[in-house]
Amino acid sequence: MGTPQVERIQTACEQLKLRRICQVFESESETAIEKNLTYLDYLDHLLEEEVQDKQNRNIVLKTRLARFPYQKTLADFDFGFQPSVDQKRIKDLASLRFLQGTENVIFLGPPGGGKTHRAIILGLEAIKRGFTVTFITLQELLSALSKCYQENRLEDKLKFYTRPRLLILDEIGYLPLNTREANFLFQLVSGRYERGSMIVTSNKSYGDWGTLFGDNVIASAILDRLLHHCHTINIKGESYRLKDKRRAGTLPRPILTTGKEAVPKGAYPKTV
Repeated sequence: MGTPQVERIQTACEQLKLRRICQVFESESETAIEKNLTYLDYLDHLLEEEVQDKQNRNIVLKTRLARFPYQKTLADFDFGFQPSVDQKRIKDLASLRFLQGTENVIFLGPPGGGKTHRAIILGLEAIKRGFTVTFITLQELLSALSKCYQENRLEDKLKFYTRPRLLILDEIGYLPLNTREANFLFQLVSGRYERGSMIVTSNKSYGDWGTLFGDNVIASAILDRLLHHCHTINIKGESYRLKDKRRAGTLPRPILTTGKEAVPKGAYPKTV
């Protein structure tokens, strides 16, 4: 059992919600005596422990709220398998200058090329730097907005998706949109324009977005806002998810093609 003084300190820490200090102040006081630390050195170390603990817990909370499908880092990605993307460009984006400048990032490429993986890498890095992040697929987004539209809560839901400093919108291009859904997306992109950054992944080139949205005017309006301050990264090559099977010889080698993504007239994606 602790002394009355220890118990008072523990109670005070609990009331002030200094969880980490409450855990370590006794052991750290012993270390301070052994090393002949000053009172200020001891206090400085305790506060450093508390700040780091709060930051770590904040990262865990923000990561859970972001709703990533999985967690990956730069160290997890095999850049050698996908040489079409310069590793330096991804690392430059990981500096998060694009977030500070309220710019967007768009990954274009075939399924399995690592678009979502790279988007998650940047999202996790943003959370570590203290930014709020939300990850959602296009179909999940449209489903949520459609439901709120029917309940007369569309405006509130759109505001919800405009709040995060970074919104990651995954899987544009797998299913066509109807007119109402295209308008939902336009409202979201317009609401975030020059207010918050977006990372978008798509398996369709920009030239195909008019067909995807069923309306060239809406597609152009969406692209105009997305590409105004934007880094476009084109990914070519076979599926990253199938690489192990191909290496093992259980799948045939694909026929690789080359080509450049079409960009609407007047839209100039920024290179990193």
